Amino acid sequence: MILIKKQEEIEAMRAGGKILAGVMRVLGDSVVPGKSTFEIDQLAEKLILEAGGAPVFKGYGKESGNPFPATICASINDEIVHGIPDPNRILRAGDIFKIDIGMRYRGMVTDMARTFAVGKISIEAQKIMDVTRECLEIGIGNIRAGAKLEDYSAAVQEYVESQGFSVVRDLVGHGVGRFLHEDPHIPNYKSGGKETILEEGMTLALEPMVNAGTYKIKLEKDHWTYATVDGKLSAHFEDTVLVSKGGAEILTRIR
Repeated sequence: MILIKKQEEIEAMRAGGKILAGVMRVLGDSVVPGKSTFEIDQLAEKLILEAGGAPVFKGYGKESGNPFPATICASINDEIVHGIPDPNRILRAGDIFKIDIGMRYRGMVTDMARTFAVGKISIEAQKIMDVTRECLEIGIGNIRAGAKLEDYSAAVQEYVESQGFSVVRDLVGHGVGRFLHEDPHIPNYKSGGKETILEEGMTLALEPMVNAGTYKIKLEKDHWTYATVDGKLSAHFEDTVLVSKGGAEILTRIR
């Protein structure tokens, strides 16, 4: 069941989304060679708590016996998503570094991700970052009340593949708000699944994950980190958006 948000819930998500975007901006400024992913995670938790929020990833999946142990997902180069911060994972010049972060604020969850260059990066690394950011913008342009969700998925896939990259199939976006993961599932490719018509008041976490090589992925030994099977680069951008009649309101950006 897709949850339509009440006005007070939307206002809480607007406020939380702006805070989260501010946190991400500070984290992005801290992405430099020599920094550990653990240091960036500690900063993220400090900023969220100081703002009156709560990290929503930390402890997620505890019912499985392997809860996620950190505030951010910290993924480097061929790691797609869900990388675990570690004091021994040191950022190096030439890396691309993905930060995925979620926060509960006034009872509501917002979720976002960005990919950052660590120092000077290769032309290919810059291109995959640019294409992933651009395909998210193109996809958001297809979000409005009355539109088909599949139009978002098709637009993302078409643009990514036109640039010589592939979209991950086994990991998708999702509804968000009262819970971190809500219906609907939001593929970044044309899946031919059940048709979903967007309605005003839906809140969605749109998150294309783009690989330089094959779209196929593997789960690492920590049972959290997903990586490309061919060891090629991957980039990830995500925003929480509100569906309205006039289009999508992006909640996780500072205007």
